[in-house]
Amino acid sequence: MTNPIAGWSHANQEHAKQIMARYPDVRSAVMPLLYIASLEHGHVTDDGMRQIAELTGLTPAQVRSVASFYTMYKRDGVGRYLVSVCTSISCFLRGADDVLTAVEEATGTVDGETSDDGMFTVEHVECIGACGGAPALQVNYEFVEGVTPDKAVALCRWLADGRPEVVRSDEMQALFGGRPSFERGPADPEGAIAAVPAFGPYGSAATGPERGTR
Repeated sequence: MTNPIAGWSHANQEHAKQIMARYPDVRSAVMPLLYIASLEHGHVTDDGMRQIAELTGLTPAQVRSVASFYTMYKRDGVGRYLVSVCTSISCFLRGADDVLTAVEEATGTVDGETSDDGMFTVEHVECIGACGGAPALQVNYEFVEGVTPDKAVALCRWLADGRPEVVRSDEMQALFGGRPSFERGPADPEGAIAAVPAFGPYGSAATGPERGTR
C-alpha cells in the first residue's frame, strides 16, 4: 500500500504520524490532520482531504464534511497574514465595524477577500473569546485585544513593512493592543508561522525575535 502523504515534507509527515499515534481510533485524528494538510498545501485542498481519508479510513466526503463545517479550515488559499476581526456583540458595541473598515482600507482588501499580492486575507468572525478586551482581532489566530482603528492600521502597516515570519500575540499586544480580557501571564516565545493555530505538535509554531515596543 502506498503512503498517501509521501509527497508531504518530511517534517509534516512526521507530525502526521505523531498525531495519529496519539489516538486509539485513528479517525479521531482527522481535525489535527486537516491543520497539517493546511501547512503542507497552504489551505485544505481536495488532494489533502483525499490523503487524510486514506490515512484515517474515512471517506473523502466524511473528511470534507468536517473541513466544511469549521470555518478555521480554509478551503481556498489565504494570504500570508489572515486578519480576523471579531464583530460579535461585545466587539461590535465597542467599535469593531470601524476596526474592520480600518483593516480593509490599510490592506486594500475587503472582508472575505485576499489581497492581489497575497499578503493579506481579511475576514470578520464571530466571538473569539476575548469579550473583556473588545474589540479584538487575530493575526493567524494570534490575539490582539483592545484594538482601535488607528492601531489596526498601524498593525497592518507593520506586517506589510516588516513581513515577520512569526507573529506572536504578546508582541502584537504590546505594540498595538489596549485593555486585555485578563492580566497576561509569562510571555510566550512561540507564535504562528501560517494561518493555522500555533501548536507545536502541528508544526505550526515557532519562536520569533523580539522587536521591542513603541
